[in-house]
Amino acid sequence: MEESKLKIGQKLNEGKTKQIFELVDQPGLVLVQSKDQITAGNAVRKDQMEGKAAIANKTTSCVFQLLQESGIKTAFVKQHSDTVFIAAHCQMIPIEWVCRRVATGSFLKRNPGVKEGYRFSPLKMEMFFKDDANNDPQWSEEQLLEAKLCVAGLTIGQCEVDIMSRSTVAIFEIVEKAWATQNCTLVDMKIEFGVSVKSGEIVLADVIDNDSWRLWPAGDRSQQKDKQVYRELKEVTPEAMQMVKRNFEWVSERVKLLLEPQASSRVVLLMGSTSDVAHCEKIRKACASYGLPCVLRVTSAHKGPDETLRIKAEYEGDGIPTVFVAVAGRSNGLGPVMSGNTAYPVISCPPLTPDWGPQDVWSSLRMPSGLGCSTVLSPGACAQFAAQILGLRDHLVWCKLRASMLNTWVSLRLADKKLQACSL
Repeated sequence: MEESKLKIGQKLNEGKTKQIFELVDQPGLVLVQSKDQITAGNAVRKDQMEGKAAIANKTTSCVFQLLQESGIKTAFVKQHSDTVFIAAHCQMIPIEWVCRRVATGSFLKRNPGVKEGYRFSPLKMEMFFKDDANNDPQWSEEQLLEAKLCVAGLTIGQCEVDIMSRSTVAIFEIVEKAWATQNCTLVDMKIEFGVSVKSGEIVLADVIDNDSWRLWPAGDRSQQKDKQVYRELKEVTPEAMQMVKRNFEWVSERVKLLLEPQASSRVVLLMGSTSDVAHCEKIRKACASYGLPCVLRVTSAHKGPDETLRIKAEYEGDGIPTVFVAVAGRSNGLGPVMSGNTAYPVISCPPLTPDWGPQDVWSSLRMPSGLGCSTVLSPGACAQFAAQILGLRDHLVWCKLRASMLNTWVSLRLADKKLQACSL
């Protein structure tokens, strides 16, 4: 679809680095057009950087894609062209949420005595009210609550502040984990949220590009690749701007790699008989939600132990990180036999029946010594445990787990808010 075919309506907003237009034939969506402008210090320093719009658009599209595929709710819909992406129409909440892993920049000025490089664990969260005239003052949570901001009909109260605060940490951790695969330290990052005009939900909005973070390859500040290089220029010369542009291009090339898995991995489901297929399908479906491929095999450790061990060897020989899941009802010999004969992790997930279940489960729980086979009864929890094991090597699986954890917390917080409203 060419840009000319999009029916672009009125300009809704214009910032220092982008313009936002309504889409006449797609209500609820907007077009975000990046600009070739680079600024610092609330536009006290401002320059044109040819090609920046395309670099910024590519970077933000990749980062939002990573977050969306992980399960984070964002306004991003799709990249439309080199300099344009399409997003859900949001009314913005006028707060910049800043998350810090390493102390540097303005934090050091506001907290004298803290040395550059101090590592925050847990992450340090700060918020700044978007007010150019007053240089975006830092706000406390209490100030934000007292402001009683109303955005797209939603009043920003304790629940909304909690959701944005938790989401900021999860978003930072996902992007941090992804950049770590490229041996880059995500030092800090600023993000903004909006309220979707269509759904009334709080979603991650605006952009996340090379203006939004500090990025230190190999954790080395002298190699920084972010906008800080531009901020620190003593004099803006054509040569200096070329260096800044090369850094931005370096980031936009590598940001694509954040979407690629670091290692292939899989779950091999071994079932005692085809009567266990329905139970295995539940596990496979749950594994798919974490992006984990599943292989289903039928083998009985009681009736054909030689075949069970042959199948096991088949998946040990190719070097792909594997979690074996043993699905066997009645007397579970499959999990213990697998666990005693492989160095790979084995999870037993027995399909227990109402009549004999309480007795049958002991064949999965009481292992002989020297076996590390775990037992998880829920198919969904079994898939989650396999994902936690494989997520140690594959950041994309880990990112899905992290987003899932956030979404569970948010749904509980919203349920509590709803219940409180009914009780009043």
